[in-house]
Amino acid sequence: MTSILERKPALKREIDNIAEVAGYLWQNGWAERNGGNITVNITDLVDDEIRSMPAISDPVSFGTTLPHLKSCYFYCKGTGKRMRDLARWPMENGSIVRITDDCAHYEIIADNPIKPTSEISSHLSVHNRNLEKGNGYKAVVHTHPIELVAMSHNDKFLQKDYMTKLLWSMIPETKAFCPLGLGIVPYKISGSLELANATLEQLEEYDVVMWEKHGVLAQGPDVMQAFDQIDVLSKSAKIYISARCMGFEPDGMSDEQMQELTDVFHLPK
Repeated sequence: MTSILERKPALKREIDNIAEVAGYLWQNGWAERNGGNITVNITDLVDDEIRSMPAISDPVSFGTTLPHLKSCYFYCKGTGKRMRDLARWPMENGSIVRITDDCAHYEIIADNPIKPTSEISSHLSVHNRNLEKGNGYKAVVHTHPIELVAMSHNDKFLQKDYMTKLLWSMIPETKAFCPLGLGIVPYKISGSLELANATLEQLEEYDVVMWEKHGVLAQGPDVMQAFDQIDVLSKSAKIYISARCMGFEPDGMSDEQMQELTDVFHLPK
């Protein structure tokens, strides 16, 4: 069977980047079994040959209507698939889907009829909002960073911007590379429209959102930049927890020091 990636170097590079990030998620211990999901809007990389490809699945409803996704194409990690396998064989552990003209269904076009992530409604809702806003964000990454999830088990850390300010204060790079901070979504069932809607609300203010007792979702211009934000937040959480394990509460950077970062690097907050 011929892969959709053959003679499509730009698309292959994008899929290779997704596979690279999947490997990082697994290596960090953030992707147990089939945990986590990646979706990327690849519409800009689709040519007439791909547009003419027939579907290899029946249309599947994703539970809502998303008008800005009409005729869009996405790479989606497959449901039940492991990140460690996606890192090696991305087209055997994910698929490329096309949104149908009614903006309420997807159909798989390549390479294999692998059903996308069970959290497809949350991911596609985010992509729809990003297209509506025209912000250029194409990637959505969901994963389970150990230290961040651990912190979400304490109500104190779930107060608005408490974790943001704490994590920013651990090391300057965190505020520089995750300048909007960390939004919080109280616990909701995975894959539900309630989770999707609550996530969209938080993404009006943040690019990374904590799902209480579950994991985080990040959006970005590409899959690597979405991953980078999670990576810097996780590093700060490790610094904080390491200090606590050493028997003291870390001082963190002062408000004045963080304001200086904002001013020098022209950060939004």
